[in-house]
Amino acid sequence: MENRSFEERKKILLDFMGEDAYRPMRLKDLAVFLGVPRESREELKAVLDALMAEGKVGISSKGRYGKAEMFAPIGVFHGSGRGYGFVTLEGREKDIFIPKEATNGALDRDLVQIAILPGSEAGRSEEGKVLSIKERGTKELIGTFRRNKQTCFVLPDNPKWEKDIFVPVELSMGAVNGHKVCVSILNYGNERKKPEGRVKEILGHINDPGTDILSIARAYELPMEFSEDVMRQVQAIPEQVSPAEMEGRMDLRAWQTVTIDGEDAKDLDDAITLTREGGFFQLGVHIADVTHYVPEGSPLDREALLRGTSVYLVDRVIPMLPHRLSNGICSLNEGCDRLALSCLMKIDGQGNVMDYEIAETVIRVDRRMSYTAVRTILEHPDSDEAKTYAAFVPMFQRMAELSEIIRQKRYSRGAIDFDFPEAKIELDQKGFPVEIRPYERNVATKIIEDFMLLANETIAEDAFWKQLPFVYRIHERPDSEKMAQFAVFLHSMGYSIKGGRTEIHPKELQKVLNQIEGTPKEALISRVMLRSMKKARYGTESLGHYGLAANYYTHFTSPIRRYPDLQIHRILKETMHGMLTEKRANHYEQILQDVCAQSSSTERRAEEAERETEKLKKVQYMSRHKFQRLEGIISGVTRNGFFVELPNTVEGMVSVRTLDDFYTFQEETYTLVPRNFGPVYHLGDRVEVVAVATNPIARTIDFEIYEEGDWYEFDGENWD
Repeated sequence: MENRSFEERKKILLDFMGEDAYRPMRLKDLAVFLGVPRESREELKAVLDALMAEGKVGISSKGRYGKAEMFAPIGVFHGSGRGYGFVTLEGREKDIFIPKEATNGALDRDLVQIAILPGSEAGRSEEGKVLSIKERGTKELIGTFRRNKQTCFVLPDNPKWEKDIFVPVELSMGAVNGHKVCVSILNYGNERKKPEGRVKEILGHINDPGTDILSIARAYELPMEFSEDVMRQVQAIPEQVSPAEMEGRMDLRAWQTVTIDGEDAKDLDDAITLTREGGFFQLGVHIADVTHYVPEGSPLDREALLRGTSVYLVDRVIPMLPHRLSNGICSLNEGCDRLALSCLMKIDGQGNVMDYEIAETVIRVDRRMSYTAVRTILEHPDSDEAKTYAAFVPMFQRMAELSEIIRQKRYSRGAIDFDFPEAKIELDQKGFPVEIRPYERNVATKIIEDFMLLANETIAEDAFWKQLPFVYRIHERPDSEKMAQFAVFLHSMGYSIKGGRTEIHPKELQKVLNQIEGTPKEALISRVMLRSMKKARYGTESLGHYGLAANYYTHFTSPIRRYPDLQIHRILKETMHGMLTEKRANHYEQILQDVCAQSSSTERRAEEAERETEKLKKVQYMSRHKFQRLEGIISGVTRNGFFVELPNTVEGMVSVRTLDDFYTFQEETYTLVPRNFGPVYHLGDRVEVVAVATNPIARTIDFEIYEEGDWYEFDGENWD
């Protein structure tokens, strides 16, 4: 090879490795086989390094060289909307960065084979190159139909899908400009040719009420309708509990029982009883016995597992179970006999569960209470609400007392209490947002939260010590590197945290939250802390819940809207009746891993869809509030600018392009510093802004810093 040019040597090596008989070799074996003398092996190594840098050659863990495909891992490509992307590989915590020129035509959600390139900079994502597309991840897309004189095409709603889809006129189903459509992809195009598709369904016009939310639901492939098999099964379920169904159950209908939920809640799956005898509280957490109506393996059960969870979008709920169940026989409605699975706990004055019983029960709710009503009763004992529910006021007062005890016990062991205000978005009849406000926790919401957490812990510990096959809610310890980064950020904010690099106790994080409570930086630091932690998931091993500082935790309290709870009820009931035989236990061991994976996946999908609908409505809301003087807090800082969050939870971005001076981003302190003159922008700073642009497709809001006498003061009402 010595008399050949560098490029010729590369070609010889690639051709040699491409032969069918080739098997990966070490450097010295390659040199011997190709007749490269010992003194020229460094040149051979340089050729191999160049081919590796191009993603054409790979190396095994044992130092053997071969074509990149031989060692190339397979993962899911995630587009960015800007040409480049990332690939998620199983077993790797960090994604692989794919530059724009190395995507090889890969599109968002494609399954791809990649070569990981050597020489990534320390602290940055490893870089890779897409070698081949193994499977297309998107078969259908939701988008906006556009037609001009010559052609028809669809603009995808998914901002990560970077190409319009060409639609032949004869495959357009008669769609017109502005229709939201579902388009099937017929081919995926290439660098010179757009993807091609056909309109499969017209969802409605972009200006029709509800079409925007429906489009998001369809884009996330959320099942909207129930099959005929499911509905036939539902129709056979009675609307009332029969005496025969109550036999053998603990009858608690005489106990004073209430539900406490939001005013607009319809699926009421938990009820509470509470008495006090001597020095002990007797707390009953009663959960709808959904498994009585949803046998394992039935059409209803298979559909519930497929959906995994109910999805709460801004203008609708996509339920896990049909309304006849979720709002009917399974809902713990006032004055109705209902079947329940109850966790009855005896609790001392320090919040310790001294004894408990898990039982199949029949209950009857005396009052359907709202969070607002209970809060009013507890904070204003002389109010009309307190007089209306006078017979229940002592129980509500006991609830507030016990809730405080339980919460303080949980805090004392180190549980982290994130108190993020959720957005309450009010829509008009046309689906347009007319008001957005923070929906904050209060004494009544905390009561229910504390009681549900305690029941979940009690059930999980019971299952652990009985060694039941089970579904646990797991929140693992944070990654030490992310915690170290959070500690640096916290120091830049003027706070510190105790603990080593490998382990920080959740109690230390709770101390930080206590310190920042009520300060302008509270929401910001809380969010950065949350992003530094791992996501909670479902699993079959009891690995504990870091955020709650709990050794045992599960989800037991919402079987109407979460499949894991439904699965847990089934296991508990079989255990009560002595039916959890070795054969049944083996059955659960075989299926529960898949149940956990499916439940975790559908939970993430629901969260993303819910987040997208909220973002869309916030963009629509701000489209009618442009150029108004607003005050917010800097909630994030990047090289490109900073995010500002308003008191109503709306967030937008101030781009560095709109600032008067050149700015440098200081990553360690999340600060933008001017190169010459001008203000310094820190995380947590209060700033005045105006919204200057909104993009409902990208779901973005552009802010600019408010300046006295600037052009937008000309007319604050009529700009659009």
